[in-house]
Amino acid sequence: MTSLVELRVLEGPNLYFPRAAIKLTLDISALAAAPDEVAQRFAKRIGLRNVRTGAAESGFRQRFAVRAVARLVRAIAAESGTQRLAVRVRTTSDQHQIVVAFPWRHRERAQEMGRAVASVLDAVPGTDIETAVSEAAERVRASEPGARPHTLTPRVPVVAVTGTNGKTTTSRMIAHIARTDGKLVGWSNTDGVYIDGELVEAGDYSGPSGAGRVLAHKEVEFAVTETARGGILLKGIGLTRNDVSVVTNVTADHLGLQGIDTVDQLAEVKSVVPQITRKDGWAVLNADDPRVLAMRGVIKAQPWVFSRDPDSPAIREVLSAGGRATTVIDGWVAVLAPHGDADPLVELVDVPMTLAGLSRFNVENTLAAASAALAIGIPRDVVVEGLRTFRPDAEHNPGRMNFFSVGEVSVVIDLAHNEAGLEALLEIMNGVRRPGARLLLGLGVVGDRQDDLIEKLGEIAARDSDVLAIGHKEKYLRGRTYDELDDLMRAGAARVGVTSFASYPTEVAALSALVGQALPGDVVGLMCHAEREEVYAWIAGAGGTPDDNATLAAKVRAARV
Repeated sequence: MTSLVELRVLEGPNLYFPRAAIKLTLDISALAAAPDEVAQRFAKRIGLRNVRTGAAESGFRQRFAVRAVARLVRAIAAESGTQRLAVRVRTTSDQHQIVVAFPWRHRERAQEMGRAVASVLDAVPGTDIETAVSEAAERVRASEPGARPHTLTPRVPVVAVTGTNGKTTTSRMIAHIARTDGKLVGWSNTDGVYIDGELVEAGDYSGPSGAGRVLAHKEVEFAVTETARGGILLKGIGLTRNDVSVVTNVTADHLGLQGIDTVDQLAEVKSVVPQITRKDGWAVLNADDPRVLAMRGVIKAQPWVFSRDPDSPAIREVLSAGGRATTVIDGWVAVLAPHGDADPLVELVDVPMTLAGLSRFNVENTLAAASAALAIGIPRDVVVEGLRTFRPDAEHNPGRMNFFSVGEVSVVIDLAHNEAGLEALLEIMNGVRRPGARLLLGLGVVGDRQDDLIEKLGEIAARDSDVLAIGHKEKYLRGRTYDELDDLMRAGAARVGVTSFASYPTEVAALSALVGQALPGDVVGLMCHAEREEVYAWIAGAGGTPDDNATLAAKVRAARV
């Protein structure tokens, strides 16, 4: 079956439908190249009259193919006994491939429908197109129904968090606030599944299986789910709905995968999460990100925006429409409601995650978490207490902005897996650097990023650090080689005149080398993805200790002198 590139079963809400769907990636080369007479016969057989098929291999033929394949799916469905079927068809960056999606209620029959569609496209070059459609419909009619979707309807309140950067930190903050409220909380993210603060299943559970595993624990009273791009595209969301959703931001990451080639397309994927928020729930949106703010147009829930700018036009618009907003006024996290006074919750200096307001990204994460916690109904005083007690350390937020002291050298560990993440890491490294001290950076990348993004990371790292070293991530090469990734990072660094720096096979080796040449007051940062526990162990073995709030505050004050 040459026309069927991929058949994927999406178990829950997805990019195409708010319920389980079949996604087909189809090769339409045969239809694109078919003579006009064959294309016309195909159109007539499936009920398209007076169509313009366009010349073979033209853009007009591709447009015809999109319309014709949608009609083909409906024709096979109707002739096999399904009278009404929604169909979505999309073009891709390859003019000979399209994506077709339709909802399903019975797994086996739906998959047979996908194969049947492809079999008709395979028959297009032949002369008996009419029979091919009839035979395809008969196979669908005769197939076994199969199981129904496994999409779960939550029995407890659910907060779903998505975005490019900050979703793990934000989801952890929300879970911490809910635990502060005395609830038994389950949450899932890229590290695993946690029940009441304990890791019960390690691994990347930012897809539908994570939500399912959280809700499978009967004692869970409150759920927080991190929902990543890959889970939405590859499996669909595992829940029928959420009560509150959060979209932190949308920036370039993972482009070129699963048919998502632009940031606008990525934003469309992320918007699936607020689209399934209950009508009487809240969608918490980043008002400073225009793509996220635009999601107001596709949600049914009430909008609650957050912004560092209290005079943001987006805040005015949302408040005038009856929504809510969280912002920063005079250094305080403040909540705004229509026709009321601003409610100051807590000073940023009292929120450890913001590093006394130094970390712009964590200020935004704090605003998002506070908004979601209030929106789900957690009492105001509990939200304040939760924000004051959530710390940027390996206990509360492992792998994200973790600060240590190794002698008189500051060490910062962070995932920093894309441009925005790296810039945020460098921002806080600068925020604790004493006057005259240096920034030493351990640079590393994941292999499934586009070449230009890897080069850009090399450029940013070389431009904004004083000493640079590469620490490779063997677990995350993803089809690349060390040399290939090395060359791309070095090409980026060369753009800003940095051509001589060392490479190490592991993150631990890079950290050891950088700390070894650091001077008192210097700040060492490591983009840590693959060896977090090994890095923590190395720091402890070197006599390093986690920075508490007082130590961090002292470092920030010393840097401002």
